[in-house]
Amino acid sequence: MTTPPAAKLVNFAGIKAGQRVLDVACGTGVVAVTCARRGARVSGLDLTPELLETARENANLAAVEIDFREGDAEQLPFSDSEFDAVLSQFGHMFAPRPEVAVAEMLRVLKPGGTIAFSTWPPDQFIGRAFALTASYMPPPPPGAMPPPLWGDEKIVRDRIGDRVRDISFDRGTMLTPALSPAHSRTMIERSAGPMIQLVEMLSKNDPAKLAQYRREYDALTTEYLQDNQVHQQFLMTRAVKK
Repeated sequence: MTTPPAAKLVNFAGIKAGQRVLDVACGTGVVAVTCARRGARVSGLDLTPELLETARENANLAAVEIDFREGDAEQLPFSDSEFDAVLSQFGHMFAPRPEVAVAEMLRVLKPGGTIAFSTWPPDQFIGRAFALTASYMPPPPPGAMPPPLWGDEKIVRDRIGDRVRDISFDRGTMLTPALSPAHSRTMIERSAGPMIQLVEMLSKNDPAKLAQYRREYDALTTEYLQDNQVHQQFLMTRAVKK
């Protein structure tokens, strides 16, 4: 599902052959592999070993070499000014301390280098789905920021601050095949960490509340389901480090 948006982000970032590129919270490596196939020298970092296994398999299938590492977006294991470009697709937005994550991404980026990322706007489907799911979950730790805030242009400008120039935005739409709202939700319940946790919790403790959540989620999905595709708009941000 995230493979076509990965190409949009790489195009938006202007990645070229020979550049040194870091994919933060790389997941299954769709951005990293896309960059490497263009001739960039790529590193990818993620917290989840299982996702990195898939990323390495994807890189092998594409016949590209990528330095995949297990690590934290808030503590990048790289030197200052090491990369020409630092990218993240729906990844760094989950770091609990946004100011730390963006500071690390800019630290490892060369002056004149490009930072670019894709995020979910809070007023669109995925952002609204996050808010719905969170309303059924226990309260987050104090100070934790909702990930979709990274999809608000004003908040992005505030978080990056005066450390960059030439900030620009664009939008794209991820299309996910689905035969019905329930079909879409079931796929997400089997793959998205927060929903897996919520379903497990409510299945044991409050089945009626789980049924209510599913009705609300399906109603939300209905707003974005057209011609057997769920339309999920995302925001892309690009800026140049001063």
